[in-house]
Amino acid sequence: MKLHRSLLALVTAAALSALSAAAAPIPADAKINGFAVGCQAYTFNRFSLFEAIEKTAAAGGKVIEFYPGQSLTAEDKLAKKNPWNHDASDEVIARVKEKLAKHGVRAVNYGVVTIPKDEAGARKIFEFARKMSFQGVTTESVDNLDLIEKLVKEYDIRVGIHQHAKRFKKERDTQGNLVEDTTYKVWSPEYVRDQVAKRDRRIGACADLGHWQTSGLKALDCVKILEGRIMSVHMKERAALGTGQHDTIFGTGITDMGAILAELKRQKFDGNIAIEYEFNWDNSVPDVKQCVDFVRSWKAK
Repeated sequence: MKLHRSLLALVTAAALSALSAAAAPIPADAKINGFAVGCQAYTFNRFSLFEAIEKTAAAGGKVIEFYPGQSLTAEDKLAKKNPWNHDASDEVIARVKEKLAKHGVRAVNYGVVTIPKDEAGARKIFEFARKMSFQGVTTESVDNLDLIEKLVKEYDIRVGIHQHAKRFKKERDTQGNLVEDTTYKVWSPEYVRDQVAKRDRRIGACADLGHWQTSGLKALDCVKILEGRIMSVHMKERAALGTGQHDTIFGTGITDMGAILAELKRQKFDGNIAIEYEFNWDNSVPDVKQCVDFVRSWKAK
């Protein structure tokens, strides 16, 4: 009986260790100037996942954040098959890990992905995150936080609530202005802050600077609003606030990227910074490299 109990204890300890390993801190060798900087693979969505890893490395990025649906290889993309997502087989996962190791890039996050309300479907995403040793998962599933919190505690994997820009209806008001779709609320940093305030500390925000700025918000103000609850950052520079703007190289717009980095450092932010550069799609590596170099050369005042 004692032997049986000892064996059970060892198995339980090993299982818990395996689950908690996924949220281990991002190591120093995956950081640049104190920040885990790399790309959101969507930056290279016109290419395959393997090409996105190559391009992230070429731009000097140390980490990558995957999104669901990107074809695995260039050949797969042409054939429109083998989308990378949380249904990936162990064999495919092994191929991706091999590719990451070859190029010295660490995969740290996954999203934006809908986390289903059924536990089996939600658990599949967290199991995938554990297998990939992701630190976090990014979602907009704020209607599912009870289940998400349960799995966050079980798997020790962070969840960041992503924010797209304000949404508008097709109709206009009497002054000719577009009418806001008030059913979409996660664009607001205050709303996200309030949704996660009483939740496990591993549930917070994926701070998307670009979408905030599209909504007319100053990115630095939003980062301050979410102090202590930022799990990851989609980092984007803009030339101006409002709609109709595209991403620009860090330091060339109005975002005040130096102040953003200083604020993240003050908050002791330890998640990943994903450069999501949605411009110059076919030849963005030189631009992204300048963004990485901005972080590399930044000095706190």
